[in-house]
Amino acid sequence: MTPYSCMTTQELEEQYAAVLAHYEHLKAQGLNLNMARGKPAEEQLNLVSGILTMLQKPEDCFDGSIDARNYGQLAGLPCAQAYWADVLGCKPSQVFVGGAASLNMMCDVVARAFSHGLLHSPRPWCKEEKVKFLCPVPGYDRHFQIGEFYGAELIPIPMTPTGPDMDMVEQYVKDPQVKMIWVVPKYSNPDGIIFSQETIQRFANLKPAAPDFAIIWDNAYSIHEFEGDYVPFPDIISMCEEAGNPDMVFEFASTSKITFAGGGICCMAASEANIQYFTDIFGIQMISYDKVNQLRHVRFLKDKAHTLEIMKGHAAIMAPKFKVVSDYLNREIAPLGIAHWNDPKGGYFVSLFAMPGTAKRVWQLCKEAGVTLTGAGATYPYRKDPDDSNLRIAPSMPPVPELEKAMEVLCCSLKLSALEKLLNK
Repeated sequence: MTPYSCMTTQELEEQYAAVLAHYEHLKAQGLNLNMARGKPAEEQLNLVSGILTMLQKPEDCFDGSIDARNYGQLAGLPCAQAYWADVLGCKPSQVFVGGAASLNMMCDVVARAFSHGLLHSPRPWCKEEKVKFLCPVPGYDRHFQIGEFYGAELIPIPMTPTGPDMDMVEQYVKDPQVKMIWVVPKYSNPDGIIFSQETIQRFANLKPAAPDFAIIWDNAYSIHEFEGDYVPFPDIISMCEEAGNPDMVFEFASTSKITFAGGGICCMAASEANIQYFTDIFGIQMISYDKVNQLRHVRFLKDKAHTLEIMKGHAAIMAPKFKVVSDYLNREIAPLGIAHWNDPKGGYFVSLFAMPGTAKRVWQLCKEAGVTLTGAGATYPYRKDPDDSNLRIAPSMPPVPELEKAMEVLCCSLKLSALEKLLNK
């Protein structure tokens, strides 16, 4: 195939007619396919459904002498704290085990920062003249929504192949109004980037002007390889402690993409001082999270080594789907020079950069042909992609035949939107 940039106007017109005819053919098929969210597929949920029968008898419901069915243990069962410490590489005393959603706990931390302040806050954030959050882009839309909901000013920080632009981060944190940064450090959402050791060390060594500056370390995909062996990852808690910043980081993880989406367990890992501070705060709103669910998860998952074996089953389901995405883009789009993308080895997304000025049009064309994508612009604060280029592809949920059809529609839409732009149609 000849790149569109090398075609004459007549050749582009001929291509446009052919691609438009193909698009109308696809549109007439009445498709209803969804690649908008990183939902586990039914086969993945079936893979771990043994968790439902882990607790059969009353005597199964004890963690030592603690009855999981009763009140108490606000910071989580000891076995659940030990499990997450094993997965993340920190200490059990640095773990607070929550309910089903780490996003909920992240939102709680931000809410308490605004209402009461963090451990080292001179005042609640709601009493500050202005609060600013740093937002690596493209990034996770729900992080941005939380910041926007609480009225923070969201500052985009470009992603690089090794993580956020740390020169910019280090410069911005000199501003005392900069209070927080959101990051997904391993298989970032949506780029699938693993932060380099240097980037992680620079995070641990940050010298922010705000005494209560916080790193939200959303380690959502810490063990989520679908190609190759497990990639070990540093413990940011101990690194911050060694750098003299023990209370600066709040790490979050969950089993949402390991067991049941919306029915798993999550955790917050932080310094012992932060864990105590938030245990006191969370104790105002609850007696404890669902410890029965915590116990059956630990009984099923056992430890990090056994969980990694379970993740190999997930990988066997996920890898063929990401291969479909890669194969279609490399075959249909790469020769034309109208887009570029990341080929991650783990996580749940592919970050696609269409021809600048066309992402919203690609999204619209896909929608009209029966394929739902995450909204164009969602991966940027305030849903404003300055280049109108990035689209987040979530291939996990559709079966392979449906995914192939969805990719056919996406590739056709990429071509049609590019040709429209080139021909000023």
